[in-house]
Amino acid sequence: MPSGTGKTISLLSLTVAYQNFYADKRKIVYCSRTVPEIDKALAELKRLNKYRNENGCPDEGFLGIGLTSRRNLCKVVDARCRSMTSPWVRARAQNNEPDIELCSLFENLSTSPESMLMPSGVYTMDDLRDFGGLKNFCPYYLARKMISVADVVIYSYHYMLDPKLNELVSHEFSKNSIVIFDEAHNIDGICIDSLSIDVNLDKLESSTRSVDRLIDIIADVKKNDASKLQEEYNILLEGLKESANARDNDMVIENPILPDDLLKEAVPGNIRKAEHFVLFLKRFVEYVKARMRVMHVVAETPSSFLQHLKEVTFIDKKPLQFCSQRLASLVRTLEINDLEDYWGLQKIASFATLISTYDEGFVVLFEPFESESSTVPNPILHLACLDAAIAMQPVVNRFDTVVITSGTLSPIDMYPKMLKIKAAVTESYTMTLTRSCFLPMIVTRGSDQVSMSSKFEVRNDPAVVRNFGFLLVEMSKVVPDGLVAFFPSYLYMESIVAMWNEMGILKLIYKNKLIFIETPSTAETSLALESYRKACENGRGAVLFSVARGKVSEGVDFTDNYGRAVIMFGIPYQYTESRILKARLEFLRENYQIRENDFLAFDAIRHAAQCVGRVLRGKTDYGLMIFADKRYARMDKRSKLPSWINSHISEEMSNLSTDMAVSSSKHFLKSMAQTFDQSLQLGTSLWSPEDILQRKKLKSN
Repeated sequence: MPSGTGKTISLLSLTVAYQNFYADKRKIVYCSRTVPEIDKALAELKRLNKYRNENGCPDEGFLGIGLTSRRNLCKVVDARCRSMTSPWVRARAQNNEPDIELCSLFENLSTSPESMLMPSGVYTMDDLRDFGGLKNFCPYYLARKMISVADVVIYSYHYMLDPKLNELVSHEFSKNSIVIFDEAHNIDGICIDSLSIDVNLDKLESSTRSVDRLIDIIADVKKNDASKLQEEYNILLEGLKESANARDNDMVIENPILPDDLLKEAVPGNIRKAEHFVLFLKRFVEYVKARMRVMHVVAETPSSFLQHLKEVTFIDKKPLQFCSQRLASLVRTLEINDLEDYWGLQKIASFATLISTYDEGFVVLFEPFESESSTVPNPILHLACLDAAIAMQPVVNRFDTVVITSGTLSPIDMYPKMLKIKAAVTESYTMTLTRSCFLPMIVTRGSDQVSMSSKFEVRNDPAVVRNFGFLLVEMSKVVPDGLVAFFPSYLYMESIVAMWNEMGILKLIYKNKLIFIETPSTAETSLALESYRKACENGRGAVLFSVARGKVSEGVDFTDNYGRAVIMFGIPYQYTESRILKARLEFLRENYQIRENDFLAFDAIRHAAQCVGRVLRGKTDYGLMIFADKRYARMDKRSKLPSWINSHISEEMSNLSTDMAVSSSKHFLKSMAQTFDQSLQLGTSLWSPEDILQRKKLKSN
């Protein structure tokens, strides 16, 4: 469904009405990508709830709430928060031990009855912080406590797709819950990232130190309170399910997916005792260290890795499967608060569990250099998930209703293949407009008729770079307020901006607008966005250089004057020399019959569409969508664009030079700048053309 046409409010209206109609009150779980998108969905839900209450559909007990990380809700975060809220610290405080600091906000929350915590309504993140301040409650733990009783929960994808977070937050949701994934164009990438692990030498050294520290702590506990370790030993005999029942909900340990029957088994005897388990981990860490001493790339399957491991160290597959959960149990038993010191060891334990649980859908890669540009050896180990269905299948199997939606799910038939799901309903909606409020155009050449392309062979050709630059210069003259330029990668953006600087093109742009650049740093990008918006508001205007797949392309809206045009320079293909990508392409070809070129083109075009879609955020908004690359004119590329964009690319706009594009842009922007009667914005769907003409005559009279 097209960008800015109300996917969020449509889905919330439908599902909330459905929820209220039936007596079983199904929970709605709405997943989005970023904190701004979560807050935006909460604001829409708040408006919907108000509208329903004012129009005869009141629901006195309705509760809508959002959840994000404690970093966004509480000033005291992570390790210090754990040291003030864990059960053993609170138990010590009750025994009047000295120098124990508790969080008063958490204590107030834990002593209040659940029914008294929050009145009904919808709470945005700001509302949650304000309510927490008013009642002296911790807003993070308040949200965590209330999601089990809330009617609508809005949170990040990771709380549903990432196994360790799902087990922590979403494990209590009932089977009849309605799960919605919004902005789901890259859902396969999120599934894969949630089950992939990278380990470098720093993490391995940290793991060794962590194991040595655990050995010392276990020795102390055996001297002072051996009953703790004996109690844990007895629980582990019953299986990991029993151990998990006693867990502190705040102890986030890497927890990959394990089959339910495996969790009910007793932990293998050779890692059941704490001292045996840490020595087992130490042996595994030393083996991985030895394997990391490579001078060339080594790729192998999980099976071959485990076979070699057994031959060298006699470590069997079975105890490896329990490593992640066994470490979590040990951390709880030893009452360790500062998990930051055990971060590397958690990664190693997760790696052990994953590689021993899944025979297919993963590849193990040892690389001598951390990146392609590195010259100093710094080996890195990748456990790369290749199959998005591994993370998606538990969600689809667990819940009756799962909805996947985005403005750029195109081609839509690719997603059921990659996620291994059978869609009950598949719909693609067009846009109903009273005026053509966006103009997509494909610019294939400069005014000198030299073709434009980001193709590797010509991307640094001075004539191509100059034509890209002059297109931006000319557009900065005619486009008012904000203009956003997207590049395929940070590396290409850096090289092309450097060449523009040498050619004097940046000075020409600066005469018309200020220039801001997105960087990999979140703080720097946030500052650039804030300054960009100020420049648009004060009339100076600005150009924002951004990157496809970056923060700006995923969830930052350029509403109204913040974005009157978006230029997509080139096609944002992934780096095809990546060994992980090569392995995934091979997996898709062999298991899903998806050809390499088809997937690469599909992936690039969906990200290009996502970038240009940032310009249109409603029916009254308007803007230019400019695809600057001759390859977009080919039908095999155009056909992969979302139908609502492709259907608006007329033949005369599909093969333009720079001067033709500027002329068309001037004409479009001039017509869009005329006064628009917003009362007619739904005209095409409600009134006939004769009715519209009659209304216009009446207004003019």
